[in-house]
Amino acid sequence: MSNVATTFSADDIYIALCDVNDPEVPLNIVELGLVYRVEVALDTEAPGAGIPGVPPRYRAEVDVTMTSTGCPAHEMILEKVRNRLAGMPQLSDIRVTLVWEPAWTPQRIIEAGRQKLGI
Repeated sequence: MSNVATTFSADDIYIALCDVNDPEVPLNIVELGLVYRVEVALDTEAPGAGIPGVPPRYRAEVDVTMTSTGCPAHEMILEKVRNRLAGMPQLSDIRVTLVWEPAWTPQRIIEAGRQKLGI
């Protein structure tokens, strides 16, 4: 089996998640700092893995949080995350986990997002 260079990375996931907006704030979940962890690994068990000419497939694990434990939109946001990642043909396995630690704070918002929100 030949060595396959990883051409898909966590950066690709972050870019894709910029399409997922918070319905209550005019920023996406990456700008808001709601994405806590993204890990991507080659899926050696995906159908066709190791067969010449078959593109590699990857597994992704994503931890996201919400701005508060009472966020009424949390299920909708998680579903948008799953749907956005499911649309990526490079991914064979996707795990999205809602986490609460560490607690989200407004300091996690990127600088451009803070300026957009006027904070």
